[in-house]
Amino acid sequence: MNKISPTQITQENDHYIFELDKDVIRKKVSYYTRYGIEIAADLYYKKNLDLNKKNVGLVIGPPFGGVKEQGPGVYANQLAKYGYVIIAFDLAYHGYSGGEPRYTGSPDTYLEDFSAAVDYLTTLDFVDEDKIAAIGICASGGFALGAAAQDARIKAVVTSVMYDIPRLAGQTTGEERNKQLITFSKLRTTDPTKYQLNYPTEPQDSIPANLPPVQSEFFSFYGTKRGWHKHALTNITDVSNLSFMNFEATDRINEISPRPVLMITSEEAHSKQFTLDTYKRLKEPKKLDIEPKGQHIDFYDNIDVIPFNKIDAFLRNSLQ
Repeated sequence: MNKISPTQITQENDHYIFELDKDVIRKKVSYYTRYGIEIAADLYYKKNLDLNKKNVGLVIGPPFGGVKEQGPGVYANQLAKYGYVIIAFDLAYHGYSGGEPRYTGSPDTYLEDFSAAVDYLTTLDFVDEDKIAAIGICASGGFALGAAAQDARIKAVVTSVMYDIPRLAGQTTGEERNKQLITFSKLRTTDPTKYQLNYPTEPQDSIPANLPPVQSEFFSFYGTKRGWHKHALTNITDVSNLSFMNFEATDRINEISPRPVLMITSEEAHSKQFTLDTYKRLKEPKKLDIEPKGQHIDFYDNIDVIPFNKIDAFLRNSLQ
């Protein structure tokens, strides 16, 4: 896929899966991670926000393989109306962000993406650098927690239908783990940039009939007009799996305390157990919100399901 510099992107040739609220401003910004990778991001705030005072800042990370024009933008578009200054970003090596080979990833780079967004917010005169929180959707829930465990500037964390990808990858043991190590290690020699396309290069009108339930659910978002985006067709290069098999991002999340965490899931979400298991590992203060309705992917874009009022109440109480 051809790369476009963030400075070349216009509203006309961008594809967002939602309409920008008439009362919200969205600006394209870019900044660098500590590894020198340029990050493409969107800055959101409401039109009548007082820019002469210090406001609360939020950084919002995407689901695994997702981009800022999808779920992070949906959250930012809604939460900006509550008075927050928000960065929704493309992960390094993904979307419109820089980095080669494309779709490279590791737990460490994803945690750094959150901290780099915090770096940027601290440069804005109208953001209170002592009142910055992180929101992670799906896999970014685990990365947001991991970032907070190593970055004290993140004062609160919200996870939404979290997946803990590194912890899941690390559960493979014994002979099966050894087979995977051999396969992925050989790829470093033969094809280190190889990745699999998970979704079609054009949005589909229907879901393939032969997909297992969870894959069918993800396809209903990433593979159809509902959530399809040309930069959200895959996750990571195959060799990147080696990092996920070996390093857990959420290893020290019990040390986030006394900074508060809100974890959101639903009774219907197939990912619910990740939230429940991770919640047990956290120390107080923490809050668990289990919504009665909504599939996992509904928490990407369904504004009638995502409890924005509860997120706002949590953040206001946490960042007084």
